[in-house]
Amino acid sequence: MTQSQSSPPQFVHPIEEEFARILDYYGLEWEYEPRTFPLAWDEEGNVTQAFSPDFYILEQDLYVELTTVRPKLITKKNRKIRRMKELYPEINVKLFKRDDLRAMMIKFGMDEQAAQIMGTAAQNNNHE
Repeated sequence: MTQSQSSPPQFVHPIEEEFARILDYYGLEWEYEPRTFPLAWDEEGNVTQAFSPDFYILEQDLYVELTTVRPKLITKKNRKIRRMKELYPEINVKLFKRDDLRAMMIKFGMDEQAAQIMGTAAQNNNHE
């Protein structure tokens, strides 16, 4: 977290909180949804579509968007990321998908959280 954030933000999804813990563990300064990027405008110049990446990691000058939606439902986010790269080529942005997040969580010993984002927690509980 950065100095400007005195209290933890209200995360939209539990995976965001877990990701923030990983960043904190490694001492990386981050901001939660710090900026919104306009992506489309109407004839009068009003913004009709925008994108607010979940995190900004200061050291890497990197915006990160997390998604746990199933792969076939990810098209909308991919489209926004592509549009953002077209309009703001100087901005670094990365999309972490379910499998990316799961691998990261397992790497950091967060097996239970990894199972939850993959929808396997209930299945595992049934086999115990």
